[in-house]
Amino acid sequence: MKTQDRPLDQDDLAMADLAEIPDWGTIAGPDGDEAGPEVVRALVNRVMGQTTWQPWPLEAGGVIGDEMVSWGFTTRRGTTMIVFDGLAFPDCPESGWSAYDIGPDDIAAAEAGLDTHWLAKLSLATRHWGQPDYLGDESSVTFVDEWEPGAGTGRRHLAVWLRPGAQIHLYSNKPSKDPLTTSVGVNYAVYID
Repeated sequence: MKTQDRPLDQDDLAMADLAEIPDWGTIAGPDGDEAGPEVVRALVNRVMGQTTWQPWPLEAGGVIGDEMVSWGFTTRRGTTMIVFDGLAFPDCPESGWSAYDIGPDDIAAAEAGLDTHWLAKLSLATRHWGQPDYLGDESSVTFVDEWEPGAGTGRRHLAVWLRPGAQIHLYSNKPSKDPLTTSVGVNYAVYID
């Protein structure tokens, strides 16, 4: 198993960016299976109308593909945010702890790493978003369905903050031998209603 452990600077900025959105419902899109240029343009217009985030520019001669359902934005703090009609998450590859190239004999080490580094990311999230509305981990026999049905599936830890029009989830992946989990980390995303 290999690990990387980097400062939480990118996450600190991204969490501050997410904390500034007063009502995620104004960013939410239709709950459908549509894709393509019209869907992306509507998404970009909603996000630009409610945030200071700037959309990625379309390259000269570039087109929005018929399969596209999301777009990237850059916040004033320099965070890259990926936004879908019902989901937003930051791209912070140089922040925090993760393990990769996990083998079948590395599960306990991966779990220990998650347990250790979960606390730092939870503390940072709490500083930006306040106390979570839910906090749990897989040590509880009812964890998988405690927050809502299936919310803990595939998770080792889960914290949830309720916001108008959304839930912010901070979570760690649950490593397993079968099927083999090859990488884990502590992540977060906004699930937009």
